Amino acid sequence: MEGLNVAIVGAGSLVGQELVKVLKQRRFPVASIRLFASRRSSDTKLFFNHQTIDVEEATAGVFRDVDIALFSAGTDISRRLSPLAVEAEALVIDNSTAFRMEPKIPLVVPEVNPEDIKYHKGIIANPNCSTIQLVVALYPLHKVNPIKRIIINTYQSVSGSGAGALKELISQTKQVLEGHLICPHVYSHQIAFNVLPETDVFLDNGYTKEEQKMAEETRKIMHAEDILVSATCVRVPVYFGHSEAVNVEFSLPITPEEARKILAQAPGVKVLDDPSVSLYPLPWAASGSNHVFVGRIRKDMSHPNGLVMWVVADNLRKGAALNTIQIAEEGIKMGCITCKRERKLHGQRLLSSKGQEA
Repeated sequence: MEGLNVAIVGAGSLVGQELVKVLKQRRFPVASIRLFASRRSSDTKLFFNHQTIDVEEATAGVFRDVDIALFSAGTDISRRLSPLAVEAEALVIDNSTAFRMEPKIPLVVPEVNPEDIKYHKGIIANPNCSTIQLVVALYPLHKVNPIKRIIINTYQSVSGSGAGALKELISQTKQVLEGHLICPHVYSHQIAFNVLPETDVFLDNGYTKEEQKMAEETRKIMHAEDILVSATCVRVPVYFGHSEAVNVEFSLPITPEEARKILAQAPGVKVLDDPSVSLYPLPWAASGSNHVFVGRIRKDMSHPNGLVMWVVADNLRKGAALNTIQIAEEGIKMGCITCKRERKLHGQRLLSSKGQEA
């Protein structure tokens, strides 16, 4: 196929910068690329394929020549600009929460539900980073032995809150070691040498928005509305990589050996599981990797049909940028993501053939 004219909205964010990196590393068919940010972040420069690209301000009229727009600029900007991109006949893949639970908008993890891409109406939603690694690890098991209930405790790195949180962790760590008082800005409390059981805002039911998202998105992606899900999401003083302690109840008994065998053959999964030599997934080691790592797979002593496992992935990569590009790649393979020129030529051929039939 022809190369695509690509736009990244939110190019200055951590995820936006990772998108630029992943496009290059995976040799995505880019004919041209434009990088957009808010007025505050525009007028900077980024590099792509040995070229310096100016970061422009994201405005309403910039999508006229864009085939595919990758959004990572927050919910408000996605809600405002994504419909304008669709009007300009660009496909939007959005990383915010804006469209994830819209019934007619696909929420996609390519290892789980790639077929949903075919039903897009111009927008495809990228799930929450914690949800992505969870479903990549659980769906292969669910296909063999349907899951009834999931209990998740997450240990989420500060990079999930953006560049400001990274800077705050660095500065707070230095301040604590030097004996200074801490004045938090990004989080409600000090994050250095601490853990915070508050990820996103609290809802009326006592859960946070992040915890609610994990439950709702998991069911939507796996097409399993009956799965019971409960999450506790915790922010930890780690730069990159989210970790999850996952307790799963299946319909039938399943052994750790069976689970390891299934996961060892699952796309996007790498099993690291040998406690005798302290081999298990670590966020530090997962940083920069495309895989979802699973280890410490063991029987749940509290339930005959239960397993417990430890799941780790790079939240900026597989949890955001890589999954976004994989969605685009799958759409190209299916023929439902093409450049505007190919779509116009296809439309002209259809009109011509109808005219000949008449």
